[in-house]
Amino acid sequence: MAAQSATPLLKVEGLKQYFKVNKNFTVKAVDDVSFEIYPGETYGLVGESGSGKSTIGRSIIRLYDPTAGKITFDGQDISGRLTHAQNNTLRTQMQMIFQDPMASLNPRKKVEDIIGEGLDIHHMYKTQDERREKVEKILEKVGLAPEHAERYPHQFSGGQRQRVGIARALIMNPKLIIADECISALDVSIQAQVVNLMKDIQQETGTAYLFIAHDLSMVKYISDRIGVLHLGHLLETGTTEEIFADPIHPYTRSLLSAIPLPNPVVEKRRVAETYDYATSGIDYSKGTSHLVSGSHYVKCTDEEFAKWCK
Repeated sequence: MAAQSATPLLKVEGLKQYFKVNKNFTVKAVDDVSFEIYPGETYGLVGESGSGKSTIGRSIIRLYDPTAGKITFDGQDISGRLTHAQNNTLRTQMQMIFQDPMASLNPRKKVEDIIGEGLDIHHMYKTQDERREKVEKILEKVGLAPEHAERYPHQFSGGQRQRVGIARALIMNPKLIIADECISALDVSIQAQVVNLMKDIQQETGTAYLFIAHDLSMVKYISDRIGVLHLGHLLETGTTEEIFADPIHPYTRSLLSAIPLPNPVVEKRRVAETYDYATSGIDYSKGTSHLVSGSHYVKCTDEEFAKWCK
């Protein structure tokens, strides 16, 4: 686990992201979410499809303008209107790896130009030879050969394309990488390769990750701390051990109980817990953050907390 420094690299406080559909209806994609990411650590954000995971990632990197809340990155408030200097800092120090490795790469550009685009925009080289050398070095770091720089995205497999996406994020030497379900489109064996590559790069460079996924076993493997998201609300957060050993919220318990077990004898006896928000009697909007132990927090009312932790 990454050693936590006293100051978080990213601090999200009361983030709200609403999308107005028409004059009568607004989608509350993210509602009052708060969490912190420390330098060099991996924060896993899990939840079912449509819970607001990707929206949080896009709001943090400012692809969306947050409806409300405060986002502090590396000591700077980036939640409001960005100055030119803040924009430059954000575009170099924070990068994103997208979910679909084919859709996120320009099919008309060679890999060398895809990876080097950030260097071109921010003038981070003096000669073309220096640019080529930087691209080849980062390709080598993600397990690709220098000759791959001359190819187009359609000439690669899915796993190789995702490595190109990782290389594009890494070449800027960012402090934070937002990995938006970057392994969900890959085969299981390739997923393991990509996640191991990300762990190796983190040890080498000290980059922090916001790892967005719905594969709990993979999140358990890569994350130092985990946040559980449902219907735009962050219900529970804590270290990987705290969440998996002692889940408090019924939704978290239902998620963990759904993980298949590799032992067929035990798997036969496994009973998955069911959870339906509509019939649960729980109102997320009334919940507040309660400390369970250490860094383990659960969002609920006082009565629910007393009932769940008795």
